[in-house]
Amino acid sequence: MNEQKLLDALLKDLEREGRTPRLFLHSCCAPCSSYVLKYLSDYFSITDFYYNPNITDKDEYDKRSRELQRLIEKMPMKNPVTFIEGAFEPALFLEAVRGLEHCPEGGERCRVCFDLRLKEACRLAAEGAYDYVTTTLTISPLKDAALLNEIGRRRAAEAGVAWLPSDFKKKNGYLTSVRLSEEYDLYRQNYCGCVFSKRSLCVKIAEK
Repeated sequence: MNEQKLLDALLKDLEREGRTPRLFLHSCCAPCSSYVLKYLSDYFSITDFYYNPNITDKDEYDKRSRELQRLIEKMPMKNPVTFIEGAFEPALFLEAVRGLEHCPEGGERCRVCFDLRLKEACRLAAEGAYDYVTTTLTISPLKDAALLNEIGRRRAAEAGVAWLPSDFKKKNGYLTSVRLSEEYDLYRQNYCGCVFSKRSLCVKIAEK
């Protein structure tokens, strides 16, 4: 399934109808959100939801949150963007991935992590009667967009809200996010967020 083509078709329909739906956007960090916010704010009124219980370091969690808020305040966007910070819940993540600590990056542990975050985003989107819900996570070249959309569709259907298909790395999305990160001098972390991805990074550095 070509998620970008599905999104393109939907956006064309919105333009033709002259509608500006409400979108509940799960965000992982400011760099990944930069392109997505700039792109989608032309079509949607966005609530940006920062919720990442995989980040177990409180200082790191807060730093990424502050950078995302700073970006939203500084970057010009066509339609309004509001910000919501989710609870800092590392215990929830650690319990969910118990027994998966040694899975490789991109494996089953990551699937559980995606599901945890998207389930909460879809729940809140349904509670707030949003028109659509989606995530910035598909912008990463290291994330499986097909898996993220599969989980998102399932969780959105369970919650009773429409899932917005995406593969934001397409159309030079990832490269644009890198450029915007430089333009706004954003803090750009070098690991996904969990202690296991950080440990994997340290191992790679030590092996060089």
